[in-house]
Amino acid sequence: MIDSVRYPRLSRIDSPADLRRLEPADLPQVADELRAYLIESVGRSGGHFGAGLGVIELTTVLHYMYDTPEDRLVWDVGHQCYPHKILTGRRDNIGTVKQKDGIAPFPKRDESDYDTFGVGHSSTSISAALGMAIANAHAGNGRRVVAVIGDGAMTAGMAFEALNHAGGMDPEPDILVVLNDNRMSISEAVGGVTKMLGRLTGSRTLNALREGGKKLLGDKNKPTARFVRRWEEHWKGMFVPSTLFEEMGFHYTGPIDGHDVAALSSAISTLKTLRGPQLLHVITTKGKGYDLAEGDQIGYHAVSPFDPTLGVVAKGGAKAPTYTDVFGEWICDMAAADPALLGITPAMREGSGLVRYSREYPDRYFDVAIAEQHAVTLAAGMACEGAKPVVAIYSTFLQRGYDQLVHDVALQQLDVLFAIDRGGVVGPDGATHAGNLDLSFLRCVPNMVVMAPADENECRQMLSTGFRHPGPAAVRYPRGSGPGVAAGTTLETLPIGKAQVRRRGRGLALLAFGALVPAAEAAGEALGSTVVNMRFVKPLDRELLVALAAEHDGFVTLEDNVVMGGAGSGVAELLHAEGIQLPVLQLGLPDAFQHHASREDLLAEAGLDAGGIRAAVLARWPESADGVQDGTGPATVRSAAG
Repeated sequence: MIDSVRYPRLSRIDSPADLRRLEPADLPQVADELRAYLIESVGRSGGHFGAGLGVIELTTVLHYMYDTPEDRLVWDVGHQCYPHKILTGRRDNIGTVKQKDGIAPFPKRDESDYDTFGVGHSSTSISAALGMAIANAHAGNGRRVVAVIGDGAMTAGMAFEALNHAGGMDPEPDILVVLNDNRMSISEAVGGVTKMLGRLTGSRTLNALREGGKKLLGDKNKPTARFVRRWEEHWKGMFVPSTLFEEMGFHYTGPIDGHDVAALSSAISTLKTLRGPQLLHVITTKGKGYDLAEGDQIGYHAVSPFDPTLGVVAKGGAKAPTYTDVFGEWICDMAAADPALLGITPAMREGSGLVRYSREYPDRYFDVAIAEQHAVTLAAGMACEGAKPVVAIYSTFLQRGYDQLVHDVALQQLDVLFAIDRGGVVGPDGATHAGNLDLSFLRCVPNMVVMAPADENECRQMLSTGFRHPGPAAVRYPRGSGPGVAAGTTLETLPIGKAQVRRRGRGLALLAFGALVPAAEAAGEALGSTVVNMRFVKPLDRELLVALAAEHDGFVTLEDNVVMGGAGSGVAELLHAEGIQLPVLQLGLPDAFQHHASREDLLAEAGLDAGGIRAAVLARWPESADGVQDGTGPATVRSAAG
């Protein structure tokens, strides 16, 4: 429970209705308490940090000025939503964020009525808010709709598609877009939009002149007003090099200090009286109010539990290299060996392991901002001219570039390597970040080679294999560390489409893809079964599978991907095409969106740990337990296989 002595105002706020009972003069103190409480609570639990600190005042004022949840407040991405959750009835549970059965790290519709739209991927807020505004106008209910989007999220094409639609509608929709400009995404924001917004910070003079002129001129349809409006476009060039938002049909206000409660309240009070599309530009500081976070905005984007008086302290001892680390080392080594390599990321330099590469090869490193579709087609264009592009991208983000992967890369059989991080269950970030679908949506694409490594060294070998392959290829690896196999230093490749038998047994063959190979080996040892590290999802090792089918009574396929359309489905399709009748038990992730918990908890929940695999096999083939309960004898399942 919150300490009412340390937080005298915040402790009385169980909902925004309680906040709105306070006097306006109390809001700065509420913001101060909210910031201190956020530092304290995230210090205990870990979670997204810097972005929330940057929107303390904005969150407080929005919930004070609008009748939420009746009025709709739509957050983009959701990294910044912890203060929103604290003010909307989840204050005492904020310490459970990202934990199993705890609060979700992003807005989630079934968690609270105040979470009006579920998010996790960026740049959806304006589209969603516009849809709400249109539906509310159609219903005639008078609800107000506000979208809060960061300057990093504003770099995505989807945001501009929504702006273009909203600004061109007739009748004009009533919608407020709050542009939270802190010059940051997860790392520094990049691109032309970022430069434009930097220039816009000098437009206070223009805004003051324009607002004063409107009061004097009155009706905008009068000839004098129309004349002045035309000249206004010329005046803007003196103060604002870009007038993009107004050209798209939005009335632009700002920029204003996003940490000034009085300024925010005044601006929003005025904007509430205006009709049509409005854009409020606020300038904030990521990590505001916590010096360490302000000084290291990238490092404090998301944190593990820490002591707020000391800050985040690096843990002692050697840290096991992650698959991301393996990729980061490989791309630098391959770039040194092949000058044609060009690296691309959609705003995920740190998360994808490209920090070292970006420093050592700055002229061959391309951060395209939050623009996954563009990243994929950019790579296609590079490949057309003989370059060897590597797209480093999260599995769940590649979903946004799927059309481009199909039409622009695979259809033209272009030489692009996709290094797909966060494949399979991801864990605490929840369903929005889980890469549970990629094996299914990749294996159905013609011309693709799809690989899934069983360990760190194999990941490096597969990256080299995909890079050397003259066509589109993907290496899909999980978040975190592997079984601890040291990655080599060479750039050797693997024979495409060839699996590896890890254990010879009898009765059943466990065919494991990627990260589930270690669990399959443990289960196979207990069952006396053959265990195969399949390595390739596409193409499958046809020769080995046909031979194993003749020697075994059944197959068990294992993958940390949804069962439907996944790697196991590929095995079943191959057997059917060969006319081989053999029982196949397909084990994988459920036909459901798993929620946030640790990766280990989610795999166990899906029955994909060693114990769960063994239990599923024994449920299907009870006779396979004969003589192997202690894990020492062979398995025979003839009677079960029929």
